[in-house]
Amino acid sequence: MTQTHVLTGAGSGIGLAVARRLAARGDRLILIARDRPRAAEVEALLPGSRSVVADLSDPAQIAGAVAELPDRIDAVIHAAGIVDLGDVADAPLASWTDQLTVNLVAPAELTRVLLPRLRATRGQVLFINSGAGLTAHAGWGAYAASKHGLKALADALRGEEAPRGVRVTTVYPGRTATPMQARVHEQEGRAYDPAAFIDPESVADAVLTALTLPRDAVISDLTVRPGPR
Repeated sequence: MTQTHVLTGAGSGIGLAVARRLAARGDRLILIARDRPRAAEVEALLPGSRSVVADLSDPAQIAGAVAELPDRIDAVIHAAGIVDLGDVADAPLASWTDQLTVNLVAPAELTRVLLPRLRATRGQVLFINSGAGLTAHAGWGAYAASKHGLKALADALRGEEAPRGVRVTTVYPGRTATPMQARVHEQEGRAYDPAAFIDPESVADAVLTALTLPRDAVISDLTVRPGPR
């Protein structure tokens, strides 16, 4: 049966890899984009998809933007995120509020708004988290806080929605060869070699495994680490 998925962050990296896999098997994709030019870009990357404009840095936009989506939604996949490194002593307020808003508050709001549809299909919410959602290192305070919060959101949601048949999965990728990783290296002042990190397609394999698991089980948490080199 053809399924319908709502995705954030489908324009690049892990989100794009997952979206292409889902499209290849004939599923319908509804992509959240921050503005109309970005929506056109992601629709060009994923022919046949539909985009909805909602800037995740302003979660108040989300409810109105998705109000007219189809009644049937089988999964919501949260792959969007931003990162801004800095020590706690130096990070400006905006660094905290921006990352917490995009990485945590927006996923919470999008999930809340779409929960009635997910309950109706006994669907799934899948969060692309990060190794930073499990361990916080120096210089990563604000980003790690947002990702630790995302883990807490998923854990609470899993307990709340299990009686209604909604599955909740968190995937924790280690460093992956994505545009975000390139930005991290730029902030760290280090040269970036994508070959040294996980291929986004490998993370997409893990995501598809969680999404296609038979209904008698759920992958609640899945860590994907770089393999031996």
